[in-house]
Amino acid sequence: MSIRVLVADDHAAVRAGIVLILDGADDIEVVGEAADGVEAVALAKEERPDVVLMDVRMPRMDGISATRELVGVADVLILTTFDVDEYVFGALRAGAAGFLLKNTDADSLVEAVRLVARGDGLISPAVTRRLITAFGEQAPVRKEPVDPAGLTPREREVLACIGRGLSNAEIARELDMAEATTKTHVSRVLSKLGLKSRVQAAIYYSEGL
Repeated sequence: MSIRVLVADDHAAVRAGIVLILDGADDIEVVGEAADGVEAVALAKEERPDVVLMDVRMPRMDGISATRELVGVADVLILTTFDVDEYVFGALRAGAAGFLLKNTDADSLVEAVRLVARGDGLISPAVTRRLITAFGEQAPVRKEPVDPAGLTPREREVLACIGRGLSNAEIARELDMAEATTKTHVSRVLSKLGLKSRVQAAIYYSEGL
């Protein structure tokens, strides 16, 4: 089945370029385009895409606010020109599954969409180091280990794998289970911990589980 994608960007030429790139992939179908956050939310709720490629700076509703509205509706991959820390942290807190810069090459963009559609998280290499550094400076030092109440032993193993940055496919191989089962466990872990994305789960785990 094709990966259904919605493209949200307030610049028509940019949207057209992104759509052109995605249309070149046999396994991706662009099901809609939105010029602002309000249109993106409404269209996503109507079309139910697998992935929303979301710009940050848009009229009426910005991409981060729109991402917050789409948690549970579709996975959001932020695609922006601006690698400002405020946008990176804001997007991840809002529940974005990934953060990429618009200077990403075409092949990497297509692969990013595939990764997010499979349930994996993705952060642009250009901002990863800053994100890790900032998190290390801001995260409180825990004297007691985190107690993820309600997680089964298997779910704790899955959380540990997420914390190590493994994809669903890699978790499935390491824990010797089907990838579909892995996705179910990941969803349950996020639900039980009240988290919005696997990126948030990785940060949660690194805080001291």
